[in-house]
Amino acid sequence: MGNTPAVEMINVTKRFGKVTANDHVNLEIRKGEILSLLGENGSGKTTLMNMLSGLYFPDEGEIRINGEPVTITSPKDAFDCGIGMIHQHFKLVDVFTAAENVTLGAENSKLDIKAVTAHIKEICDKYGFIIDPAKKVYDMSVSEKQTVEIIKVLYRGADILILDEPTAVLTPQETDRLFNVMRNMKADGKAMIIITHKLHEVMDVSDRVAVLRKGQYIGDVATKDTNPDKLTEMMVGKKVTLNIAHPKYPNPTPRLVVKNLTVVDAIGVKRLDNVSFTAYGGEILGIAGIAGSGQKELLEAVAGLQITESGASIMYYPREADGAGTELIGKSPKEIRNAGVALSFVPEDRLGMGLVGPMGMTDNMLLRSFRKGKGLFADRKTPKELADRVMKELGVVTPSTDFPVRRLSGGNVQKVLVGREIAQEPSVLMTAYAVRGLDINTSYIIYDLLTEQKMKGVAVVYVGEDLDVLLELADRIMVICGGQVSGIVDTAKTTKEEVGLLMTKFRKEGNS
Repeated sequence: MGNTPAVEMINVTKRFGKVTANDHVNLEIRKGEILSLLGENGSGKTTLMNMLSGLYFPDEGEIRINGEPVTITSPKDAFDCGIGMIHQHFKLVDVFTAAENVTLGAENSKLDIKAVTAHIKEICDKYGFIIDPAKKVYDMSVSEKQTVEIIKVLYRGADILILDEPTAVLTPQETDRLFNVMRNMKADGKAMIIITHKLHEVMDVSDRVAVLRKGQYIGDVATKDTNPDKLTEMMVGKKVTLNIAHPKYPNPTPRLVVKNLTVVDAIGVKRLDNVSFTAYGGEILGIAGIAGSGQKELLEAVAGLQITESGASIMYYPREADGAGTELIGKSPKEIRNAGVALSFVPEDRLGMGLVGPMGMTDNMLLRSFRKGKGLFADRKTPKELADRVMKELGVVTPSTDFPVRRLSGGNVQKVLVGREIAQEPSVLMTAYAVRGLDINTSYIIYDLLTEQKMKGVAVVYVGEDLDVLLELADRIMVICGGQVSGIVDTAKTTKEEVGLLMTKFRKEGNS
């Protein structure tokens, strides 16, 4: 591990109104090392890195690059200093190729596609990337898009790379490939900062860990000298017991009955193949599967966002035991709402299908209608009051409820989205990766909220990535593989290994 400081941030302070996001932070990043930056949501991690990458300018303090004081007022200044940041939300043009995106905004306006392609291939060969320079972004997987973002900053000469939650939407296999690339870049002398909440990844890939808490620098430690329990205590300020409550609801009743659900995408690929299941009020039904197995299409089909093949049925039943069911197939999201269906959906795309980024919390609350009733967010009279309540109950860190949600940290955006949907008092609550990118404390707040909804008789459908959490949180797990249901298991009677085998069941059979 190198000892030469690539970056020194000295007494760096940033305020947004009355909120101090970073309070006299001192941080050193060395050449030839991977530094993990940890902290709870709102601790100031992304804000600190946004100052290093030129999106924000510090109110106080100094930044030095390779020992020299610098003034970074824009991303161009950051690039000139050899700094490149790969954000959670990619900044690519869908209709352009990888090569065109890599050169977009470069000073040389003349695009020599052969020279660009050759340079991209050199970078790929050197560090282990796999990408087709001629491939359009709209045809790429999430992992490929991330690869383009990383190559883009390397193409422009970055020696200091900042990766904000880089594994949040990657499969385990894609994560392993990314970490191998990062190790190759470290061996080449690059300085890297990775912002992540996944402590096992911190232990796997980083050389050193720095911790922020409530905007202040707590300290750093060599990864080999620590463990997840110690790191959690540094982040939170106290020892944390990580247990998920698992009470039983007395009389689960059907809320959602799905039969023969098949979805074919625009290019003729079958995303869901004859899927059938029942979600009960008073249970959490976990959905497990390798990324891209049909989880997204399943939730979107129930929410009226996917066209389904003939022969399918999605019956919704209200909380009243003798209530007549409502067929959701063929109805738009608006028609589903107008039919009185109490269905809430927390989508995978937080700032696409979920929230409107330029709008504040209050305006995003206006996008949904709310019915009066009891519960965590009771006695709400206006969207502003509801926004205030969500902010308080879930600990959303924001200067105000009018502050654009796209400028909040990923975890805070997720809190706003989950809080808004729970506020509808649904009979069915569907969540796609509800804790993706969230810190430990916030994740357990979300788990508790979902369990509370279950104990109110809500049918909770929870798509998750962490099998340990799924086994602890859910009552049953439905495993999807290649768009088909490979099994539905009782969490009290199964193992992680069994679920893991079901996740690859049809893939293995198809290869045999």
